[in-house]
Amino acid sequence: MYINRILNLSDVIQQKSCFLFGPRQTGKSTLVTHLLSEYPMYNLLDSITFLQLSRNPERLGQEIGHARIVIIDEIQRLPSLLSEIHKLIEERGTHFLLTGSSTRKLRSSGVHLLGGRARSRILHPFIYRELDDKFELNKALNIGLIPSIYFSDSPHEDLESYAGDYLREEVAAEGLTRNIPAFSRFLEIAALCNGQMINFTEISNDAQVSRTTVREFFSILTDTLIAYELPAWKKTTVRKATSMSKFYFFDTGIVRSLLNRTTLHSKTPEYGHAFENYIFHELKSYIDYNKTGNLCYWRSTSRFEVDFIFNDHTAIEVKTKTTVSKSDLKGLLAIKEEHLLKNYILISMEDRARTIDGIHILPWRMFLEQLWDHQYA
Repeated sequence: MYINRILNLSDVIQQKSCFLFGPRQTGKSTLVTHLLSEYPMYNLLDSITFLQLSRNPERLGQEIGHARIVIIDEIQRLPSLLSEIHKLIEERGTHFLLTGSSTRKLRSSGVHLLGGRARSRILHPFIYRELDDKFELNKALNIGLIPSIYFSDSPHEDLESYAGDYLREEVAAEGLTRNIPAFSRFLEIAALCNGQMINFTEISNDAQVSRTTVREFFSILTDTLIAYELPAWKKTTVRKATSMSKFYFFDTGIVRSLLNRTTLHSKTPEYGHAFENYIFHELKSYIDYNKTGNLCYWRSTSRFEVDFIFNDHTAIEVKTKTTVSKSDLKGLLAIKEEHLLKNYILISMEDRARTIDGIHILPWRMFLEQLWDHQYA
């Protein structure tokens, strides 16, 4: 079963070469095959293809001739090929679609990402609008939205193997770090910190590695798109804002698996954290797919907090409550006093929308419909 994705690769690649990045199993190859099957494709996971092009990069130009569009899968496996690709873009006007799960090895090789001659897109796990009537919130929070896992007949088993595959293939095989045991310990600790401000000293103590190593490990997570940094929004003046970033993993199911948690149940703190992580995923996907906007969070030094500041005009708090009270609005009311933003929203499990003191309490489905209808653009 193929699910249509929001990301429009066809239009992008017709205009210019493009890097398509995304964590493993988010559906990059499936999307490319579905949309661009008529064009030549080279998969660098294929050992013969890899050896041929690594020994003789010029072979690529000899084989493709004057093809207008060429696809190369897993480009991070052979960064040296970018020099030949660069030449073919300049000399023949070929448009390349280059897929991969990491920018780290490309950058560490000293190769610039084609010097502005290619755009960049990120493919995320499924979003609400893509799944439509196949979307189930409890399922999304428990097993996540990675396509191969969401529709798996054994999702929990597949989730358990994902972290192992990631360690073996993405980190070990690509040589991103030599200390795999320490990185494995760090992954579980990082999952505990999901959605929180990062204290590098505490994590280094728990993981039994140096602060420098912890920073390097977080860098690996962000470079491989396993986690994203959420910066602090610091434009308030009445209440001074903190400057520490938060980190969110790219998928709620991965977090649950790394922590060896059983099924999440509503009205528990863990369920609320997963729901917040899921809303982060929708907001981040919207920004990346539309190539516009920004996402931050706000926390004052006096500990008022708002989960997300979207596009510098919308404050968003996330609650799993079926009945929201005024005490749940403290952060939103505090930032509203600054008169800096246009919208103040609390996403909830309530059945109907309502407004309290200028703050819109929205059912989560209603908010997501409005988001993807571009009402907060």
